[in-house]
Amino acid sequence: MPKQSAWKHGLTVSAVALILSAPLPLSAQSFSNSMKASKSPLTYPPSKKVEQVDDYHGVNVADPYRWLEDADSPDTKAWIEAQNKVTFGFLEGIPERARIRERLTQLWNYEKFGVPFQEGGKYFFTRNDGLQNQSVLYVGNNPDGSAARVLLDPNRLSSDGTVALTGYAVSDDGKWLAYGLATAGSDWNEWRVRNVETAEDLPDRIQWVKFSGASWTKDSKGFFYSRYDEPKEGNLLQSTNYYQKLYYHRIGTPQSEDQLVYERKDHKEWGFGGYVTDDGRYLGIAVTMGTSPKNLIFYKDLTNPEAQVVELIPDFIADFTPVGNDGTMFYFRTDWEAPRGRLIAIDITRPEPANWREIIPQTDNKLEGVRFVGGQFIGLYLADAKTQVRVFDRDGKPVREVELPGIGTAAGFGGKPDATETFYAFTSFAQPTSIYRYDLATGKSTLVKQPKVAFDPDDYEARQVFYKSKDGTRVPMFIAHRRGLKRDGKRPTLLYGYGGFNISLTPAFSPARIAWLEMGGVLAIPNLRGGGEYGEAWHQAGTKLNKQNVFDDFIAAAEWLIREKYTSPAKLAIQGGSNGGLLVGACMTQRPELFGAALPAVGVMDMLRFNKFTIGWAWESDYGSPQNPEEFKALYAYSPLHNLKPGTRYPATLVTTADHDDRVVPAHSFKFAAALQAAHKGDAPVLIRIETKAGHGAGKPTAKLIEEAADIWAFLVKTLQITVK
Repeated sequence: MPKQSAWKHGLTVSAVALILSAPLPLSAQSFSNSMKASKSPLTYPPSKKVEQVDDYHGVNVADPYRWLEDADSPDTKAWIEAQNKVTFGFLEGIPERARIRERLTQLWNYEKFGVPFQEGGKYFFTRNDGLQNQSVLYVGNNPDGSAARVLLDPNRLSSDGTVALTGYAVSDDGKWLAYGLATAGSDWNEWRVRNVETAEDLPDRIQWVKFSGASWTKDSKGFFYSRYDEPKEGNLLQSTNYYQKLYYHRIGTPQSEDQLVYERKDHKEWGFGGYVTDDGRYLGIAVTMGTSPKNLIFYKDLTNPEAQVVELIPDFIADFTPVGNDGTMFYFRTDWEAPRGRLIAIDITRPEPANWREIIPQTDNKLEGVRFVGGQFIGLYLADAKTQVRVFDRDGKPVREVELPGIGTAAGFGGKPDATETFYAFTSFAQPTSIYRYDLATGKSTLVKQPKVAFDPDDYEARQVFYKSKDGTRVPMFIAHRRGLKRDGKRPTLLYGYGGFNISLTPAFSPARIAWLEMGGVLAIPNLRGGGEYGEAWHQAGTKLNKQNVFDDFIAAAEWLIREKYTSPAKLAIQGGSNGGLLVGACMTQRPELFGAALPAVGVMDMLRFNKFTIGWAWESDYGSPQNPEEFKALYAYSPLHNLKPGTRYPATLVTTADHDDRVVPAHSFKFAAALQAAHKGDAPVLIRIETKAGHGAGKPTAKLIEEAADIWAFLVKTLQITVK
């Protein structure tokens, strides 16, 4: 599920659970035959049922596994232990598992670099030497990292790597680092302040922070951040999150003295993202409501202590993403009257919409983001889900197109309005993330860091195809595999999807997926409706009453792969995480015969109660509300938990979740797994793997990523009878 982004340096903080493991397929029938030849079917732990029935608009809906929503109860803990015992017992009996883990470790063991940025004459960047559980933050005088020193090493904060650095911001003078930490994968962050020169922390502790970065004032004396009230004891990971508030923290003082800058007691759903403009004069406040891309923009004049907050854009009419300012001229990337995005300028002294000025007009491609750096605008576009980067002058006149290293995904291009350089990252399915310096005057890109991974990218090829969905909509899909692959309908194929919340799936490198390709597998990633690949109209076509379009797009992708003789139902696996877990759950219940294996990760499986926990209420902008009669009807029709039918032969399934997931609470997966085991007919395994001391996915230690990927591979190698060389 999505959250806000850090606009200043062009660094996107995505809340999507990026499942780095790329799993595999199998068929219920082939597994059944395999099991009969080897041993008897699995015996699942008993899952008791309770008499719980809810009335939704006159429809009585049973919820016999409601007790599993209490993750800390003795019964639930015993159930978790029993399920993990069966699952890990199955996985540990697979002889190829050790070799798979060994190869994954080799592939993961390469240097990984973040995009450098500059503050106070110093360069800051992250680096992971290969197998470190968490990336380390460095500071130095050169962007290439030569002679850089460690500023913050999260690996020293816990013995098992489960404390993660979730965000950071450097003061304008380069003297102070504000940074956020999360423990065991929770969305709850604690922010601290570190002296950049000495690498020593101040006593400052900022608690109960969620979905927030930090933005320093120009004087480097403090920063703005957003937080919630402290939750009730014992309900830390499940209580709903309402009434976010914007605060200012002055360094060296206790949190109890922080200044409340803005709150709205009349709008409990509103969230606030505070950002200081580069000139230091204004505090901008991006106001969000749930996960809707539409937002408000407020501001406050920081040069006037008596200044009040001004509502510049007071209505939720569109997305207005701050790009920068030039005095009283504020720039926004928006989809207002432009569903694929454009850049506009608003003079806050003449704020009426009639005075808004278009700088960069809408094109056929989606304008994903804009940076205001070095006196130029850099536009990041998506052309059929592939990055294009174009440079414009202050008036929106085209200057040049940035020549990228290939077809893939570029990110970064941050910096200040007077910068002479910027940096960006580039990646593709076969190219690990490389870092480039871009000269803003000449337009020349120079390679700064290029990792070396233990595989030959020339052995693989990727292409993009287009297929028609059920209603005739043209949908793009990336396909990657070994070069010269023979299409005989027998190739194990992984179909991965998301389809929601305006999130775009673009080409990216994954060491686990390379292992899949090495084993002869095909990777297919369609860009489903509900995502952001073609702008807001594409997104809305997969939301609320249109959500079935997303599942139809995914099913059509599967049928295309079979029709084009890449694979067969017996060799086709589907995978997705978070909203993608919902996608997998809905498709495997609607078309169980079409897939050989299903891999729903941290999924939203109970569409009638998703809004009862943590930030789940915020997803109503995409899903609709069970309290709305018409939307309830649509939700109930596809809710994975409620559409399992007793006596059905479902694909072999490995549900994955984590005990500290406070984004999509694990009860979704617990209830779905219990109901699936009760409904399933046949010998294909339906298991649940419950990670401990982990959350929704962000910040998961490298060791846990490798273990999880190895377990998923082993599960599918066993059931597909793949020979691991």
